[in-house]
Amino acid sequence: MLEELRITGLGVIEDTTLPLTSGMNVITGETGAGKTMVVTGLGLLFGGRADAGRVRATPGRALVEGRLRLTGRVAETVHARISDAGGEPDEDGAVLLSRTVTVEGRSRAHLGGRGMPVAMLGEVGEQVVAVHGQSDQLRLLRPVEQRAALDRFAGPEHEKLLDAVREAYTQWRRVVDDLADRRRNARERHQEADLLRLGLDEITRVDPQPGEDDELKIEAQRLEHAEGLRTAAQLAHQCVAGGLEATDDTPDASTLLGTARRTLEAQAGTDPVLGELAARLEEAATLVADVSVELSTYLAGLDADPARLQTIYERRAALRALTRKYADDVDGVIAWAERARTRLSELDTSDELLDELDREASRLAGEVAELAGRLSLSRQEAAGRFAEQVTVELAGLAMPHARIEVAVLPRPAGRAEPTLPVNGVEVGVGPDGGDEVELRLLAHPGAPALPLQRGASGGELSRVMLAIEVVFAGSGGPPTLVFDEVDAGVGGQAAVEIGRRLARLARSHQVLVVTHLPQVAAFADRHLVVAKDTGGAVTTSGVRVVEDTERARELARMLAGLPDSDLGIAHAEELLAVAARERRS
Repeated sequence: MLEELRITGLGVIEDTTLPLTSGMNVITGETGAGKTMVVTGLGLLFGGRADAGRVRATPGRALVEGRLRLTGRVAETVHARISDAGGEPDEDGAVLLSRTVTVEGRSRAHLGGRGMPVAMLGEVGEQVVAVHGQSDQLRLLRPVEQRAALDRFAGPEHEKLLDAVREAYTQWRRVVDDLADRRRNARERHQEADLLRLGLDEITRVDPQPGEDDELKIEAQRLEHAEGLRTAAQLAHQCVAGGLEATDDTPDASTLLGTARRTLEAQAGTDPVLGELAARLEEAATLVADVSVELSTYLAGLDADPARLQTIYERRAALRALTRKYADDVDGVIAWAERARTRLSELDTSDELLDELDREASRLAGEVAELAGRLSLSRQEAAGRFAEQVTVELAGLAMPHARIEVAVLPRPAGRAEPTLPVNGVEVGVGPDGGDEVELRLLAHPGAPALPLQRGASGGELSRVMLAIEVVFAGSGGPPTLVFDEVDAGVGGQAAVEIGRRLARLARSHQVLVVTHLPQVAAFADRHLVVAKDTGGAVTTSGVRVVEDTERARELARMLAGLPDSDLGIAHAEELLAVAARERRS
């Protein structure tokens, strides 16, 4: 849940903090007081588009901060994503997030104590909060949104089937596009393939090996300077193994070191320091002996071989010819050859490959058609359940005779989309299958079933939207739901029923409601009022929690515009009592 929301410098709000509870939070206030800024602030906090025009000139930036406390699977998902991005929750498990927007339009975001891209706030928002306003009602009128709503309701197995359709469709279109491209650009592909084969033939003849150019350079230097290297190695070996003159009676370095070690060891009992030095001399003698052996081996292998040197020159010239054409070094030439082989397979336009791709496209088309048919049947099954549950909710929202139908229709063929036979009918197929979904409203018995955009008034559309959200609540979704005046155009008994349904939602979700209806506000677990102050040179607004008498006065204002009316307060108290009984039932 969202425990706290602080808004600074946004619209008419100068600086205010909203303490929120886990149940139903209601936000009310006079028209123009700034209720909409609360929803705008929430949108900014969770990655929404920033509007610099809403930022107050003083202090020149808007700041929205929030504190989330999550549980269960949502907490695991969000915390893991934040950790991956370099942030971390607080020690008590809370997650702090903030968004800053300047008057110039610059935007910054912080999450879990670290600066983050604004898109990260959006990722968290998708997991945590769902905002529903009148614009969402308009979005629900679009067929694609209605199909998405049905798919969301249908459940996890349906979602797996939908993912399978999308994956198969993507593979099918990739093969079809590849086949068409190979046929359409056959000449260009042949020309490119010929050039690649020429390069590969040249590289294959030389057969360069990884790191070969560096190894040959070192070997060439050794052969070119063989005499100088031999003189240096011999002199060093004489010094180590037998002195400068190398006579038989000249002690070598190992012998001298051994004599020194034994002399010190003889006095080690008198002074331990000499014992430590004797041990170090023993190590030095071992190292000198190893160097002597390695110098002998080096001298034995050192040979001035003019034929080998000439071979190396020729080999390096062949490698240089490749590096001039294909890459900066031999390893780059080898990498070019690998890429060329891969590209050649992509350029293949042989009849055998085209036939193989044709068969693969046909196979994948059949798979897409089969999966789309299963998806359509799954949607039809879910449509009946969805319509039934939404209709039940509408009855409880003072629309007892209204009924919702969900029509799952084959998408007409002949549009820009490809067509396939799905369940025996040629339909247009996309990544979401071959169906169009249409929500229809029967406003009363005997009325025709009309699409929502034609058959629902503003008030009816608000109740349909709420009914759908109540149905969705039973199948999970984000833990926090925000409703921005979705009760517009509603009054009387319908308003009471909306309040009751929102209170029911608040049993399993945190609910934030911006409303102008006292019948809805009466059901709140926490009532927040946005109040406008026009006493200074600049109009500002703040938010305060109202309880007991203050809450009754706010409801009286909403009922009759008379917060101090005894009769209005009496009606408000009666409304609060009814709502309290309803919440306990």
